[in-house]
Amino acid sequence: MTIEIDHITKRFGTFRALDDVSLDLPRGELVALLGPSGCGKTTLLRIIAGLENADTGRILLDGNDATDKHVRERHVGFVFQHYALFRHMSVFENVAFGLRVKPRKVRPAEAEIRRRVMELLDLVQLSWLKDRFPAQLSGGQRQRIALARALAVEPQVLLLDEPFGALDAKVRKELRRWLRRLHDELHISSIFVTHDQEEALEVADRIVLMNRGRIEQIGNPRQIYEEPSTSFAYSFIGNVNAFRGRVEGSNVRIGSDLLPHARTDLAEGEPVVAYARPHDTEIVSDGPEAAGVAARVNRVLTNGSVSRVELIANGPERDGAKDYFEVEVGAEELSRLGLANGQRVRLQSRRLSLFPDHQQGRSS
Repeated sequence: MTIEIDHITKRFGTFRALDDVSLDLPRGELVALLGPSGCGKTTLLRIIAGLENADTGRILLDGNDATDKHVRERHVGFVFQHYALFRHMSVFENVAFGLRVKPRKVRPAEAEIRRRVMELLDLVQLSWLKDRFPAQLSGGQRQRIALARALAVEPQVLLLDEPFGALDAKVRKELRRWLRRLHDELHISSIFVTHDQEEALEVADRIVLMNRGRIEQIGNPRQIYEEPSTSFAYSFIGNVNAFRGRVEGSNVRIGSDLLPHARTDLAEGEPVVAYARPHDTEIVSDGPEAAGVAARVNRVLTNGSVSRVELIANGPERDGAKDYFEVEVGAEELSRLGLANGQRVRLQSRRLSLFPDHQQGRSS
């Protein structure tokens, strides 16, 4: 099923949860709505499902206006963060529930219900738990049962609201792989809400990055990570070093230090924030002629072949706190640098991305 979100706006009192959001989602994709808490992603998911009404705008499913349709008429399956399983029902009865409550004229025969439920339990690899109750299951098992229950009514769209948010890190990682494999088997149009960027990058075909009720950027995981189109997108996705300063010719002046940049469309003296990923940031020795941003080593975190070096800016505090930076270095490079806590060094960047810094502009 294709999903078209057409100029959706939603307010809660004076708070604008969604601000004129438009989005086209093609059939069969696994799409992540990603963003910080309060950005509007869950509200948008609930409006698509019919669990919430928009103030303005339309929802079109396969080209048909579903804006005023009841949730039962939209053919969507919904999976909540906290499972929402019926505690007094067995696993089998939980999965069968949606089929049993259908109107009599469209309700499958009992034999068909049993066949479909067992097929779904096999699909989520939990048929051996069919007679257990939710309290007897682990968190990961409960979420897989919740997914089987959502699939039982053969939805045309599957909506998942922070489906793995209540689980520990190891189980989340296992279920992310499992959800991706399941989607590749079923090819059902799916949208899941998450604030976990790693989850979105690992699982989704397409990511819709949201902030303050608006869409910041849409793209596949590589585009979102490698080609962020806004300052927010760069700072939210992945680890990043942020250097705040002003344009000075072909450099950014950061305090008394300079970092070269390649942009030609920024005005002289314009406040900017320059971003560099930890793997694109280099540590060089400090000295009278050394170029780059002055910093000192805070600690070295060694874990396998790549170490993370945490550094503190030598410049003045910003908003009452020092700026911290992070650099990823290989074992050979770490040995060559011979870093020690408190050592003064310089930071340079192999790839610097600049954006206007409205925050700095307002404060100056």
